[in-house]
Amino acid sequence: MRRGEDEALYGGAAGGGKSDALVIEALRQVEIPHYKGLILRKTYPQLRELIDKSLKYYKLAYPRARYNASEHMWTFPSGAKIIFGSMNHTNDKVQYQGQAYDFIAFDELTHFTYDEYIYLVGRNRSNGPGTMCYMRATANPGGVGHGWVKERFVTAAEPMTTFWGKVTYEDPEKGMVTKHRSRVFIPAKVWDNKELLKNDPGYVANLASLPEADRAALLDGNWDSYAGQFFSEWRNDPEHYHDHKWTHVIEPFDISMANVNIYRSYDFGYEHPFSCGWWAVTPDGTFYRIMEWYGSNGTPNKGLEMGPDEQFEEIARIEREHPWLRGRDIYGVADPSIWDGSRGVAVAETAEKHGIYFEPGINDRIPGWMQCHYRLQFNEQGYARMYVFKNCKDFIRTIPNLVYSQKRIEDLDTDGEDHAADEWRYFCMSHPVSPRVPAKPPKFRHVADPLNTLKK
Repeated sequence: MRRGEDEALYGGAAGGGKSDALVIEALRQVEIPHYKGLILRKTYPQLRELIDKSLKYYKLAYPRARYNASEHMWTFPSGAKIIFGSMNHTNDKVQYQGQAYDFIAFDELTHFTYDEYIYLVGRNRSNGPGTMCYMRATANPGGVGHGWVKERFVTAAEPMTTFWGKVTYEDPEKGMVTKHRSRVFIPAKVWDNKELLKNDPGYVANLASLPEADRAALLDGNWDSYAGQFFSEWRNDPEHYHDHKWTHVIEPFDISMANVNIYRSYDFGYEHPFSCGWWAVTPDGTFYRIMEWYGSNGTPNKGLEMGPDEQFEEIARIEREHPWLRGRDIYGVADPSIWDGSRGVAVAETAEKHGIYFEPGINDRIPGWMQCHYRLQFNEQGYARMYVFKNCKDFIRTIPNLVYSQKRIEDLDTDGEDHAADEWRYFCMSHPVSPRVPAKPPKFRHVADPLNTLKK
Protein backbone atom coordinates (compact mmCIF):
# COMPACT_ATOMS: atom_id res chain seq x y z
CA MET A 1 0.00 0.00 0.00
CA ARG A 2 2.99 2.28 0.44
CA ARG A 3 4.50 1.67 -3.01
CA GLY A 4 5.42 4.84 -4.86
CA GLU A 5 4.59 3.77 -8.44
CA ASP A 6 1.94 5.53 -10.52
CA GLU A 7 0.17 2.21 -11.11
CA ALA A 8 0.23 -1.02 -9.12
CA LEU A 9 -1.56 -4.33 -9.54
CA TYR A 10 -2.08 -6.53 -6.49
CA GLY A 11 -3.31 -9.90 -7.62
CA GLY A 12 -2.86 -13.33 -9.06
CA ALA A 13 -4.72 -15.59 -6.66
CA ALA A 14 -7.74 -15.75 -4.36
CA GLY A 15 -7.75 -14.94 -0.67
CA GLY A 16 -5.06 -12.25 -0.55
CA GLY A 17 -7.33 -9.56 0.89
CA LYS A 18 -7.17 -7.57 -2.35
CA SER A 19 -10.53 -5.80 -2.18
CA ASP A 20 -10.01 -4.80 1.46
CA ALA A 21 -6.66 -3.28 0.52
CA LEU A 22 -8.24 -1.15 -2.23
CA VAL A 23 -11.11 0.12 -0.11
CA ILE A 24 -8.79 1.06 2.75
CA GLU A 25 -6.10 2.61 0.50
CA ALA A 26 -8.68 5.08 -0.81
CA LEU A 27 -8.73 6.67 2.69
CA ARG A 28 -5.08 7.75 2.56
CA GLN A 29 -5.76 11.38 1.57
CA VAL A 30 -9.26 12.09 2.93
CA GLU A 31 -7.88 14.74 5.32
CA ILE A 32 -7.33 16.97 2.25
CA PRO A 33 -10.58 18.89 1.47
CA HIS A 34 -10.32 18.73 -2.35
CA TYR A 35 -9.30 15.06 -2.53
CA LYS A 36 -11.49 12.84 -4.70
CA GLY A 37 -11.13 9.05 -5.01
CA LEU A 38 -12.86 6.64 -7.41
CA ILE A 39 -13.30 2.88 -6.88
CA LEU A 40 -14.56 0.88 -9.86
CA ARG A 41 -16.08 -2.52 -10.57
CA LYS A 42 -17.40 -3.64 -13.93
CA THR A 43 -21.09 -3.75 -12.89
CA TYR A 44 -23.05 -2.25 -10.01
CA PRO A 45 -24.09 -5.65 -8.50
CA GLN A 46 -20.38 -6.50 -8.26
CA LEU A 47 -19.77 -3.10 -6.66
CA ARG A 48 -22.14 -3.94 -3.80
CA GLU A 49 -19.48 -6.02 -2.01
CA LEU A 50 -17.02 -3.11 -2.04
CA ILE A 51 -19.65 -0.71 -0.72
CA ASP A 52 -20.39 -3.15 2.11
CA LYS A 53 -16.68 -3.19 2.99
CA SER A 54 -16.61 0.61 3.03
CA LEU A 55 -19.61 0.69 5.38
CA LYS A 56 -17.66 -1.60 7.69
CA TYR A 57 -14.33 0.27 7.61
CA TYR A 58 -15.02 3.94 6.94
CA LYS A 59 -17.32 4.53 9.89
CA LEU A 60 -14.72 3.06 12.23
CA ALA A 61 -12.02 5.38 10.94
CA TYR A 62 -14.22 8.48 10.42
CA PRO A 63 -17.42 8.34 12.52
CA ARG A 64 -18.64 11.67 11.05
CA ALA A 65 -18.30 10.52 7.42
CA ARG A 66 -21.58 10.22 5.52
CA TYR A 67 -22.58 7.80 2.77
CA ASN A 68 -25.06 8.86 0.06
CA ALA A 69 -26.59 5.63 -1.27
CA SER A 70 -28.22 7.25 -4.32
CA GLU A 71 -24.89 8.72 -5.52
CA HIS A 72 -22.73 5.85 -4.15
CA MET A 73 -20.49 8.48 -2.56
CA TRP A 74 -18.82 9.00 0.80
CA THR A 75 -18.23 12.55 2.05
CA PHE A 76 -15.70 13.03 4.84
CA PRO A 77 -15.49 15.79 7.49
CA SER A 78 -12.82 17.62 5.49
CA GLY A 79 -15.06 17.68 2.39
CA ALA A 80 -13.08 14.95 0.61
CA LYS A 81 -15.05 12.41 -1.41
CA ILE A 82 -14.76 8.73 -2.36
CA ILE A 83 -17.06 7.60 -5.16
CA PHE A 84 -18.00 4.05 -6.14
CA GLY A 85 -18.57 3.64 -9.88
CA SER A 86 -19.16 1.00 -12.56
CA MET A 87 -18.55 0.67 -16.30
CA ASN A 88 -20.77 -2.12 -17.58
CA HIS A 89 -20.25 -1.09 -21.22
CA THR A 90 -17.28 0.67 -22.81
CA ASN A 91 -19.46 3.67 -23.72
CA ASP A 92 -20.21 4.14 -20.01
CA LYS A 93 -16.75 5.66 -19.66
CA VAL A 94 -18.13 9.00 -20.88
CA GLN A 95 -19.78 9.49 -17.47
CA TYR A 96 -16.24 10.21 -16.19
CA GLN A 97 -15.47 12.67 -18.98
CA GLY A 98 -14.04 15.94 -17.69
CA GLN A 99 -13.66 14.54 -14.16
CA ALA A 100 -10.46 14.50 -12.13
CA TYR A 101 -9.65 11.88 -9.51
CA ASP A 102 -6.55 11.94 -7.31
CA PHE A 103 -6.88 8.20 -6.66
CA ILE A 104 -8.45 5.61 -8.99
CA ALA A 105 -8.89 1.94 -8.06
CA PHE A 106 -10.06 -0.95 -10.25
CA ASP A 107 -11.26 -4.08 -8.49
CA GLU A 108 -10.93 -7.17 -10.77
CA LEU A 109 -9.10 -5.29 -13.51
CA THR A 110 -9.22 -8.27 -15.89
CA HIS A 111 -12.96 -7.61 -16.32
CA PHE A 112 -12.13 -4.30 -18.06
CA THR A 113 -10.77 -3.64 -21.54
CA TYR A 114 -7.53 -1.78 -22.15
CA ASP A 115 -9.44 1.19 -23.64
CA GLU A 116 -11.54 1.52 -20.49
CA TYR A 117 -8.49 1.51 -18.25
CA ILE A 118 -6.49 3.98 -20.34
CA TYR A 119 -9.47 6.33 -20.53
CA LEU A 120 -9.40 6.55 -16.73
CA VAL A 121 -5.63 7.08 -16.74
CA GLY A 122 -6.42 10.42 -18.39
CA ARG A 123 -8.72 11.27 -15.45
CA ASN A 124 -6.06 10.54 -12.82
CA ARG A 125 -5.31 14.21 -12.15
CA SER A 126 -4.97 16.37 -9.07
CA ASN A 127 -7.98 18.33 -7.81
CA GLY A 128 -5.72 20.76 -5.99
CA PRO A 129 -2.35 21.20 -4.27
CA GLY A 130 -0.91 18.61 -1.95
CA THR A 131 -2.49 15.41 -3.26
CA MET A 132 -0.73 12.38 -4.73
CA CYS A 133 -2.13 11.09 -8.03
CA TYR A 134 -1.90 7.34 -8.53
CA MET A 135 -3.88 4.23 -9.53
CA ARG A 136 -4.25 0.82 -7.91
CA ALA A 137 -5.89 -2.38 -9.14
CA THR A 138 -6.58 -5.96 -8.14
CA ALA A 139 -7.14 -8.97 -10.37
CA ASN A 140 -7.32 -12.72 -10.64
CA PRO A 141 -6.30 -14.47 -13.89
CA GLY A 142 -9.07 -14.75 -16.50
CA GLY A 143 -11.61 -12.37 -17.99
CA VAL A 144 -11.71 -10.35 -21.19
CA GLY A 145 -8.81 -8.17 -20.02
CA HIS A 146 -6.53 -11.07 -19.04
CA GLY A 147 -4.15 -10.56 -21.97
CA TRP A 148 -3.46 -6.84 -21.65
CA VAL A 149 -3.30 -6.95 -17.83
CA LYS A 150 -0.79 -9.79 -17.95
CA GLU A 151 1.29 -7.94 -20.54
CA ARG A 152 1.12 -4.57 -18.77
CA PHE A 153 1.89 -5.75 -15.26
CA VAL A 154 2.73 -9.44 -14.83
CA THR A 155 5.24 -10.07 -17.63
CA ALA A 156 6.56 -6.50 -18.00
CA ALA A 157 9.04 -6.99 -15.16
CA GLU A 158 9.79 -9.29 -12.24
CA PRO A 159 7.26 -9.07 -9.36
CA MET A 160 7.94 -6.23 -6.92
CA THR A 161 10.13 -4.52 -9.56
CA THR A 162 9.36 -1.04 -10.86
CA PHE A 163 8.80 -0.82 -14.61
CA TRP A 164 8.63 2.42 -16.60
CA GLY A 165 6.47 2.54 -19.72
CA LYS A 166 4.88 5.09 -22.01
CA VAL A 167 1.15 5.65 -21.96
CA THR A 168 -0.87 7.78 -24.36
CA TYR A 169 -4.27 9.09 -23.34
CA GLU A 170 -6.63 11.96 -24.07
CA ASP A 171 -6.44 14.90 -21.70
CA PRO A 172 -9.55 17.12 -21.86
CA GLU A 173 -7.40 20.26 -21.71
CA LYS A 174 -4.24 19.24 -23.61
CA GLY A 175 -5.55 16.71 -26.14
CA MET A 176 -3.54 13.50 -26.71
CA VAL A 177 -0.77 13.24 -24.13
CA THR A 178 2.11 10.75 -23.90
CA LYS A 179 3.77 10.28 -20.52
CA HIS A 180 6.17 7.92 -18.80
CA ARG A 181 4.46 6.20 -15.88
CA SER A 182 5.85 3.72 -13.40
CA ARG A 183 4.04 0.49 -12.58
CA VAL A 184 4.59 -2.66 -10.54
CA PHE A 185 3.04 -6.08 -9.98
CA ILE A 186 2.60 -7.27 -6.39
CA PRO A 187 1.70 -10.99 -6.25
CA ALA A 188 -1.22 -11.88 -3.99
CA LYS A 189 -1.46 -15.32 -2.43
CA VAL A 190 -3.75 -16.75 0.21
CA TRP A 191 -0.63 -17.36 2.33
CA ASP A 192 -0.29 -13.57 2.73
CA ASN A 193 -3.64 -13.40 4.51
CA LYS A 194 -2.91 -14.84 7.94
CA GLU A 195 -6.22 -13.60 9.34
CA LEU A 196 -8.23 -15.49 6.72
CA LEU A 197 -6.29 -18.70 7.32
CA LYS A 198 -6.88 -18.39 11.06
CA ASN A 199 -10.62 -17.78 10.67
CA ASP A 200 -11.16 -20.35 7.90
CA PRO A 201 -8.54 -23.13 8.07
CA GLY A 202 -10.31 -25.08 5.31
CA TYR A 203 -10.09 -22.28 2.72
CA VAL A 204 -6.85 -23.55 1.14
CA ALA A 205 -8.24 -27.08 0.91
CA ASN A 206 -11.31 -25.68 -0.88
CA LEU A 207 -9.09 -23.96 -3.46
CA ALA A 208 -6.96 -27.09 -3.87
CA SER A 209 -10.07 -29.15 -4.66
CA LEU A 210 -11.14 -26.90 -7.58
CA PRO A 211 -10.88 -28.07 -11.22
CA GLU A 212 -7.38 -27.82 -12.65
CA ALA A 213 -7.68 -24.44 -14.41
CA ASP A 214 -9.43 -22.77 -11.46
CA ARG A 215 -6.97 -24.25 -8.99
CA ALA A 216 -3.95 -23.12 -11.00
CA ALA A 217 -5.28 -19.56 -11.20
CA LEU A 218 -6.87 -19.06 -7.78
CA LEU A 219 -4.46 -21.03 -5.58
CA ASP A 220 -1.17 -20.81 -7.48
CA GLY A 221 -1.73 -17.46 -9.22
CA ASN A 222 -0.89 -19.04 -12.60
CA TRP A 223 -1.53 -16.51 -15.40
CA ASP A 224 -1.14 -19.17 -18.12
CA SER A 225 -4.07 -21.35 -17.03
CA TYR A 226 -7.39 -19.97 -15.87
CA ALA A 227 -11.14 -20.59 -15.90
CA GLY A 228 -12.82 -19.32 -19.06
CA GLN A 229 -9.74 -19.74 -21.25
CA PHE A 230 -11.05 -20.41 -24.77
CA PHE A 231 -8.15 -22.50 -26.02
CA SER A 232 -7.34 -24.41 -22.85
CA GLU A 233 -5.59 -27.09 -24.95
CA TRP A 234 -2.86 -24.61 -25.92
CA ARG A 235 0.64 -25.57 -24.74
CA ASN A 236 3.88 -23.61 -25.08
CA ASP A 237 6.65 -25.73 -23.57
CA PRO A 238 10.22 -24.70 -24.49
CA GLU A 239 11.56 -28.04 -23.25
CA HIS A 240 9.81 -29.72 -26.20
CA TYR A 241 10.48 -27.14 -28.94
CA HIS A 242 12.88 -29.61 -30.60
CA ASP A 243 10.95 -32.90 -30.32
CA HIS A 244 7.47 -31.37 -30.98
CA LYS A 245 5.83 -33.39 -28.18
CA TRP A 246 3.23 -31.87 -25.85
CA THR A 247 3.74 -28.37 -27.23
CA HIS A 248 2.25 -26.29 -30.03
CA VAL A 249 5.20 -23.87 -30.23
CA ILE A 250 8.37 -25.21 -31.85
CA GLU A 251 11.76 -24.10 -33.14
CA PRO A 252 11.64 -22.87 -36.77
CA PHE A 253 13.19 -25.11 -39.41
CA ASP A 254 13.98 -24.36 -43.06
CA ILE A 255 10.94 -25.34 -45.13
CA SER A 256 12.34 -24.06 -48.45
CA MET A 257 13.23 -27.59 -49.63
CA ALA A 258 10.47 -29.41 -47.77
CA ASN A 259 7.60 -31.22 -49.49
CA VAL A 260 4.92 -28.78 -48.37
CA ASN A 261 2.24 -26.54 -49.80
CA ILE A 262 2.20 -22.91 -48.69
CA TYR A 263 -0.97 -21.04 -47.70
CA ARG A 264 -1.80 -17.53 -46.58
CA SER A 265 -4.63 -16.58 -44.21
CA TYR A 266 -5.73 -13.00 -43.64
CA ASP A 267 -8.00 -10.89 -41.47
CA PHE A 268 -8.38 -7.23 -42.42
CA GLY A 269 -7.98 -4.46 -39.87
CA TYR A 270 -7.43 -0.71 -39.82
CA GLU A 271 -8.22 0.74 -36.39
CA HIS A 272 -7.80 -2.76 -34.96
CA PRO A 273 -4.86 -4.95 -36.02
CA PHE A 274 -4.83 -6.86 -39.30
CA SER A 275 -3.30 -10.32 -39.28
CA CYS A 276 -1.62 -12.25 -42.09
CA GLY A 277 -0.26 -15.73 -41.45
CA TRP A 278 1.70 -18.08 -43.71
CA TRP A 279 1.28 -21.82 -43.29
CA ALA A 280 3.16 -24.87 -44.54
CA VAL A 281 1.04 -28.03 -44.87
CA THR A 282 2.75 -31.40 -45.07
CA PRO A 283 1.38 -34.35 -47.08
CA ASP A 284 -0.11 -35.86 -43.90
CA GLY A 285 -2.12 -32.64 -43.35
CA THR A 286 -0.15 -31.19 -40.43
CA PHE A 287 -0.19 -27.36 -40.21
CA TYR A 288 2.93 -25.29 -39.48
CA ARG A 289 2.46 -21.56 -38.95
CA ILE A 290 5.83 -20.47 -40.28
CA MET A 291 5.51 -16.66 -40.52
CA GLU A 292 3.17 -13.81 -39.76
CA TRP A 293 2.74 -10.08 -40.21
CA TYR A 294 0.59 -8.52 -37.52
CA GLY A 295 -0.54 -4.93 -37.92
CA SER A 296 -0.41 -3.59 -34.36
CA ASN A 297 1.10 -0.32 -33.15
CA GLY A 298 2.27 -1.99 -29.93
CA THR A 299 -0.80 -0.97 -27.92
CA PRO A 300 -3.13 -3.88 -27.07
CA ASN A 301 -5.72 -4.36 -29.82
CA LYS A 302 -4.76 -1.16 -31.67
CA GLY A 303 -4.00 -1.24 -35.39
CA LEU A 304 -1.53 0.63 -37.55
CA GLU A 305 -4.33 2.50 -39.36
CA MET A 306 -2.70 1.30 -42.56
CA GLY A 307 -4.79 1.19 -45.73
CA PRO A 308 -5.27 -1.91 -47.91
CA ASP A 309 -2.84 -0.65 -50.58
CA GLU A 310 0.03 -0.44 -48.09
CA GLN A 311 -0.83 -3.78 -46.51
CA PHE A 312 -0.90 -5.74 -49.76
CA GLU A 313 2.13 -3.98 -51.18
CA GLU A 314 4.11 -5.21 -48.18
CA ILE A 315 2.59 -8.72 -48.31
CA ALA A 316 3.55 -8.94 -51.99
CA ARG A 317 7.10 -7.82 -51.18
CA ILE A 318 7.45 -10.42 -48.42
CA GLU A 319 6.30 -13.19 -50.77
CA ARG A 320 8.68 -12.07 -53.52
CA GLU A 321 11.74 -11.86 -51.28
CA HIS A 322 11.49 -14.32 -48.41
CA PRO A 323 13.38 -17.56 -49.17
CA TRP A 324 10.59 -19.70 -47.74
CA LEU A 325 7.96 -18.06 -49.97
CA ARG A 326 9.50 -16.74 -53.16
CA GLY A 327 8.71 -18.62 -56.34
CA ARG A 328 5.95 -20.66 -54.71
CA ASP A 329 2.26 -20.85 -55.54
CA ILE A 330 0.57 -19.50 -52.42
CA TYR A 331 -3.09 -20.21 -51.82
CA GLY A 332 -4.96 -17.59 -49.80
CA VAL A 333 -8.09 -17.61 -47.64
CA ALA A 334 -9.55 -14.52 -45.97
CA ASP A 335 -12.47 -12.98 -44.13
CA PRO A 336 -15.38 -12.96 -46.65
CA SER A 337 -16.21 -9.38 -45.70
CA ILE A 338 -13.23 -8.12 -47.75
CA TRP A 339 -15.33 -8.76 -50.89
CA ASP A 340 -17.92 -6.20 -49.73
CA GLY A 341 -17.70 -3.24 -52.09
CA SER A 342 -20.72 -1.34 -50.78
CA ARG A 343 -18.52 1.42 -49.31
CA GLY A 344 -16.13 1.77 -52.22
CA VAL A 345 -13.49 -0.50 -53.69
CA ALA A 346 -13.56 -3.89 -52.00
CA VAL A 347 -10.43 -4.82 -50.05
CA ALA A 348 -10.15 -8.02 -52.10
CA GLU A 349 -9.95 -5.96 -55.31
CA THR A 350 -7.05 -3.99 -53.86
CA ALA A 351 -5.31 -7.25 -52.98
CA GLU A 352 -5.69 -8.54 -56.55
CA LYS A 353 -4.16 -5.33 -57.86
CA HIS A 354 -0.97 -6.33 -56.02
CA GLY A 355 -1.13 -9.93 -57.19
CA ILE A 356 -2.47 -11.24 -53.86
CA TYR A 357 -5.41 -13.61 -54.31
CA PHE A 358 -7.77 -15.12 -51.74
CA GLU A 359 -10.73 -17.44 -51.57
CA PRO A 360 -13.54 -16.35 -49.23
CA GLY A 361 -13.21 -18.09 -45.88
CA ILE A 362 -16.14 -19.96 -44.34
CA ASN A 363 -17.28 -17.67 -41.54
CA ASP A 364 -19.33 -20.12 -39.46
CA ARG A 365 -17.91 -19.23 -36.07
CA ILE A 366 -18.77 -22.23 -33.88
CA PRO A 367 -17.81 -24.93 -36.44
CA GLY A 368 -14.68 -22.89 -37.17
CA TRP A 369 -13.64 -22.75 -33.52
CA MET A 370 -14.24 -26.48 -33.22
CA GLN A 371 -11.82 -27.05 -36.11
CA CYS A 372 -9.24 -24.96 -34.21
CA HIS A 373 -9.82 -27.09 -31.11
CA TYR A 374 -9.43 -30.30 -33.14
CA ARG A 375 -6.11 -29.09 -34.53
CA LEU A 376 -4.77 -28.45 -31.02
CA GLN A 377 -5.63 -31.94 -29.73
CA PHE A 378 -2.68 -34.20 -28.88
CA ASN A 379 -2.56 -37.90 -29.65
CA GLU A 380 -1.28 -40.45 -27.14
CA GLN A 381 2.30 -39.94 -28.33
CA GLY A 382 2.04 -36.20 -27.65
CA TYR A 383 1.82 -34.91 -31.22
CA ALA A 384 -0.69 -32.29 -32.42
CA ARG A 385 -2.04 -31.57 -35.88
CA MET A 386 -0.69 -28.03 -35.95
CA TYR A 387 2.45 -26.24 -34.78
CA VAL A 388 3.56 -22.62 -34.56
CA PHE A 389 7.11 -21.44 -35.17
CA LYS A 390 8.28 -19.45 -32.15
CA ASN A 391 8.90 -16.40 -34.34
CA CYS A 392 5.08 -15.97 -34.68
CA LYS A 393 5.03 -13.90 -31.53
CA ASP A 394 1.61 -12.26 -31.85
CA PHE A 395 -0.18 -15.56 -32.48
CA ILE A 396 1.60 -17.00 -29.43
CA ARG A 397 0.76 -13.90 -27.39
CA THR A 398 -2.94 -13.56 -28.25
CA ILE A 399 -4.29 -17.12 -28.62
CA PRO A 400 -3.90 -18.22 -24.96
CA ASN A 401 -5.44 -14.95 -23.73
CA LEU A 402 -8.81 -15.35 -25.47
CA VAL A 403 -11.83 -16.10 -23.28
CA TYR A 404 -15.36 -17.40 -23.72
CA SER A 405 -18.20 -15.00 -24.52
CA GLN A 406 -20.62 -14.22 -21.70
CA LYS A 407 -23.45 -13.84 -24.24
CA ARG A 408 -23.05 -16.60 -26.84
CA ILE A 409 -22.28 -20.09 -25.66
CA GLU A 410 -19.28 -21.80 -27.32
CA ASP A 411 -18.14 -18.54 -28.95
CA LEU A 412 -15.20 -16.42 -27.85
CA ASP A 413 -15.45 -12.89 -26.53
CA THR A 414 -14.92 -10.56 -29.48
CA ASP A 415 -13.75 -7.76 -27.17
CA GLY A 416 -10.49 -9.68 -26.94
CA GLU A 417 -7.60 -9.46 -29.42
CA ASP A 418 -8.96 -12.15 -31.75
CA HIS A 419 -7.56 -11.15 -35.17
CA ALA A 420 -4.90 -13.88 -35.47
CA ALA A 421 -7.50 -16.34 -34.19
CA ASP A 422 -9.97 -15.30 -36.90
CA GLU A 423 -7.58 -15.82 -39.80
CA TRP A 424 -6.49 -19.14 -38.24
CA ARG A 425 -10.18 -20.13 -38.10
CA TYR A 426 -10.69 -19.36 -41.81
CA PHE A 427 -7.67 -21.50 -42.63
CA CYS A 428 -8.82 -24.41 -40.45
CA MET A 429 -12.23 -24.36 -42.13
CA SER A 430 -10.52 -24.68 -45.53
CA HIS A 431 -8.83 -27.92 -44.32
CA PRO A 432 -11.36 -29.53 -41.94
CA VAL A 433 -10.45 -32.58 -39.86
CA SER A 434 -12.42 -34.95 -37.65
CA PRO A 435 -12.08 -34.85 -33.86
CA ARG A 436 -10.08 -37.48 -32.06
CA VAL A 437 -9.98 -38.61 -28.48
CA PRO A 438 -7.49 -36.09 -27.06
CA ALA A 439 -4.65 -37.06 -24.77
CA LYS A 440 -3.58 -34.69 -22.01
CA PRO A 441 0.05 -33.72 -21.43
CA PRO A 442 1.69 -35.32 -18.41
CA LYS A 443 1.86 -32.87 -15.58
CA PHE A 444 4.00 -32.54 -12.51
CA ARG A 445 2.40 -30.23 -10.03
CA HIS A 446 3.52 -29.06 -6.62
CA VAL A 447 1.21 -26.85 -4.59
CA ALA A 448 3.13 -24.46 -2.38
CA ASP A 449 1.88 -24.82 1.20
CA PRO A 450 4.28 -22.80 3.38
CA LEU A 451 1.97 -22.84 6.41
CA ASN A 452 1.29 -26.58 6.16
CA THR A 453 -2.41 -25.80 5.86
CA LEU A 454 -3.36 -28.72 3.61
CA LYS A 455 -1.88 -31.26 6.03
CA LYS A 456 -3.77 -29.68 8.92
